[in-house]
Amino acid sequence: MGMSAEDERAASPRDEEWPEAEKAEKLARGAALKWASGVFYRPEKLEGLGHYRRRETQRNSSIQSRLKSTVQSYLEGVSTGLEQLRSAAQEVQSVCQDLGAARWALLDSADHFQGLQQMRELMEEHVQLASVVQVLPQIFSVHEVFSHILQLLHGQHLLEAHVELMMVEQLRDDILSQLHLRGLSSAQATVLSYFSGLQELNESLAKQLWDIVGSSLQLVREDPVLFVTAVRIIEREEKIDDTLLLEATFLPPGRPKGWRQKFYQVLQDTITGAHFHAPRMDAEGPGLARHLAALQKDIVSELCVVKDLMVQCVPAHYNILSVCTATYHQALTSHLQEILQEDLDKQGLFLILEWALRVYHSPEMMGHPDLLPEVDVSALGPLMSSELVDQTERRYVMKVKASVFEWMQRTLEVEFKEWFREEEPETDHQGFFQSALPAIVMQMLNENIQVASLITDSLQQKIYNMALEELEAFLGRLREALVQCGKEHQQDRAVPKYYISYLLAVLNNNLALSNSVSSLHSNTACREVPTSLQAALDRMQKKATQLLLEELLLDLQLLLAETELLVASQYLRALLQRKMVCKSREERGQLCQRLLQDATQLRELFRGLGLDRSQQSLEAVFALRELISLKDPALLSLEVVGFITKYPDVSDEHISTLLDIRGDVSKEVRHVVLEMMAQHPQVLPEGYRPIFSTILVPVPELPFCLRKGKCA
Repeated sequence: MGMSAEDERAASPRDEEWPEAEKAEKLARGAALKWASGVFYRPEKLEGLGHYRRRETQRNSSIQSRLKSTVQSYLEGVSTGLEQLRSAAQEVQSVCQDLGAARWALLDSADHFQGLQQMRELMEEHVQLASVVQVLPQIFSVHEVFSHILQLLHGQHLLEAHVELMMVEQLRDDILSQLHLRGLSSAQATVLSYFSGLQELNESLAKQLWDIVGSSLQLVREDPVLFVTAVRIIEREEKIDDTLLLEATFLPPGRPKGWRQKFYQVLQDTITGAHFHAPRMDAEGPGLARHLAALQKDIVSELCVVKDLMVQCVPAHYNILSVCTATYHQALTSHLQEILQEDLDKQGLFLILEWALRVYHSPEMMGHPDLLPEVDVSALGPLMSSELVDQTERRYVMKVKASVFEWMQRTLEVEFKEWFREEEPETDHQGFFQSALPAIVMQMLNENIQVASLITDSLQQKIYNMALEELEAFLGRLREALVQCGKEHQQDRAVPKYYISYLLAVLNNNLALSNSVSSLHSNTACREVPTSLQAALDRMQKKATQLLLEELLLDLQLLLAETELLVASQYLRALLQRKMVCKSREERGQLCQRLLQDATQLRELFRGLGLDRSQQSLEAVFALRELISLKDPALLSLEVVGFITKYPDVSDEHISTLLDIRGDVSKEVRHVVLEMMAQHPQVLPEGYRPIFSTILVPVPELPFCLRKGKCA
């Protein structure tokens, strides 16, 4: 199956011309060798060599036939293509010749074209002149049309007047547009001067339109035709504006008019001016309440008119109900801010908060059944910002605080005066002393907290905190008043008359306040009494208790002093009325020792009970002991003078009994002592507590003498 030398020589030029054919032939030979080596690698396979040769011969014949057919078709196509290229080349050559001839013809006709350009210009000028001639009657009748339009406006034939006005404007704008396109700007001033009446007519028409829009809420109820006419004219002008803006080639003077936007502005100004530019109202509650009530009524009424009537008179895209709702909302927002700039009292501040936070969204106003569901202010935001609400709440709390302080101060003054009444305080059903102070204070604080709860939780909490602070301050002032009452009582213990009773009432009142504080807040989780307030209650309780104990101690010391005086008097009475006589110095010594022992024991007893030595009457026993223990009777006169000076209520009988007790006083000494007492009469000083005047001693028996006898 190898190739001969001739085949190789014959193939070499072809291989040089067709390298792809050479590559394909090599691949075919390689594939054939690979196939043959795979089929005939065993001797027994050689028997089928003839069969394989015949089959391959038939296959080659079939392939050659197909190749010849394909080559024949390809050659025929190439022949046809060459013929078509030859024909196309001839046609191109013919066209080139024709173009050359046309070129030379055009060059010969250039002079004739210049004459045609002049003719074209003349034709355009002729067309323009023809157009001017056609509109000349309209131009000459412009001022007559102006007069007619003015008559129509005076007769409120607005649609007819607007039609003619648009025609005149269109005429002017066409002329100005042509001048603009040809660059004849200098001539535009003449045209504008000729059509200057248009400006006055536009202004007159606009004035009537805005008057109608300003009265729209009344017109839609009484005669909506005029209002609808105004809206139709506004929409015509809006369409003209839109068309001119879209063309964007030439914009006539006065365009765009923007009358739809002006419609909104006039409507909003009308609403604002009618309700929110009123003279300065009374800021003291009643006037403000009337003003807000009128606003509430008018706004609901007018929005119902817009919803039920005006909406039907304007195109849907006007969104007239939403526009009016937003206008009222924004105007109210600004109006409330203006009102809050005034120095409002607490009632005025409360009205503003209640109106903005509760009434405005309630079924009484913007949530009115006649307005729902079309009117929805939820998307417009709050009437008052959170910052403004907080600021207003704080102002309200300060006003309430001043009022509470004033009220509590008057309550305290009344309470202070009641302490000095000539009657005991009131008692409760159990008989305990009390006054109306706790009920008055707690009712006042509770009412303010409950009123604040109608607005917001934050306001309620602010008022609650303020109430606790004021109650704490009030307790401090009440404590100071109690201290002042105690000082006055120390100066005169007869004032107040029922001092202890009112101290008990104060203690009971303080206990009532302590028990009532936790009930001020409606939320049980917020009822914890602050530490400072509890401390104030405790201080008040301690001060009242201290004054009560001091008063009880003072009463006890009075009782103790009376007891000591009684003991001293009884002791002296027993001594002076016993008719005791000492027969010797030893007996006098024993008596003096017993007196010293008894007096000392009693003195220490009463001093231990709190009675000072200087306040005790037992000192008289010690003084009397000194008289008995005196060794020299001759000195008794001097000692007695000192004794009666200290105890001026001592009588001659008391001294005589004392001298008798000594048992060693002579008649002469007795006479001297009594004579000395007679020479030094005593006057009871102010504040002296008598001790001897209450002691009666028996009158000494007079000596009975017989005539010429010796007295016994």
